[in-house]
Amino acid sequence: MPLSIEDWHDRFCQQARWTESLRAHFLSRMDLGRLRRILEVGCGTGAVCASVARELPSAKVAGVDLNIRRLEFARSHDPACAYAAGDGTQLPFPARTFDLVFCHYLLLWIPSPAQALREMARVVRPGGWVIALAEPDHSARIDYPPPLDELGRLQTDALRRQDADPALGRRLASLFTDAGLNVEETGILGSQDIHSGRPDEDSELEWRILKEDVGPAVTSSGWERFRKADSAALARGERVLFVPTFYCFARQKN
Repeated sequence: MPLSIEDWHDRFCQQARWTESLRAHFLSRMDLGRLRRILEVGCGTGAVCASVARELPSAKVAGVDLNIRRLEFARSHDPACAYAAGDGTQLPFPARTFDLVFCHYLLLWIPSPAQALREMARVVRPGGWVIALAEPDHSARIDYPPPLDELGRLQTDALRRQDADPALGRRLASLFTDAGLNVEETGILGSQDIHSGRPDEDSELEWRILKEDVGPAVTSSGWERFRKADSAALARGERVLFVPTFYCFARQKN
């Protein structure tokens, strides 16, 4: 069964939790009094926008996305933020509008991530911040033990078929530099295991995302084989799933 808009919102909320501590780290380095206008590019259902609005109640938080259905969901569930339809490579805002512009699991999906970053740099004020909170590098992922390595390759291939760039994460810092931004910090978030060690709502959602990505390349019996291998590896303490996920924190030149 295809994922519903509610399923996708749950997924985006899950991803927002993964970067919560990183957002807190970056905010601790900023002059919060100057963060009056904030923009998320590729806001989806508003999961991260809503979280940032709660973290910074005095700021005006906006989100922009091309997916109208997800924007409608965001507007109906998060009246505190402003949501607009727009292309990340041609943002519908004047130059120097925002104090902070950020994205979250976005650039790998954009045909021209360099242009998207140039636009983010254009709409942020001099001295303002541009942040990519999470961009994975699936081509360097580790899935262990077999046959789970096969599952990793299948998902990476599926991302390519969706015109995503699974290896974008490793190029993130250079893309920021090329956009004329001063990189202050870059690094790797680490791994997100597809299980917490026990069956729960998040792990089941992760399996549904995998199935959505991979599609008919795996049969029902194939999925059963992967699930059994995963459970057995967890029970033995052998399960490894590491997807290097890069972040970059930069400032616009004064």
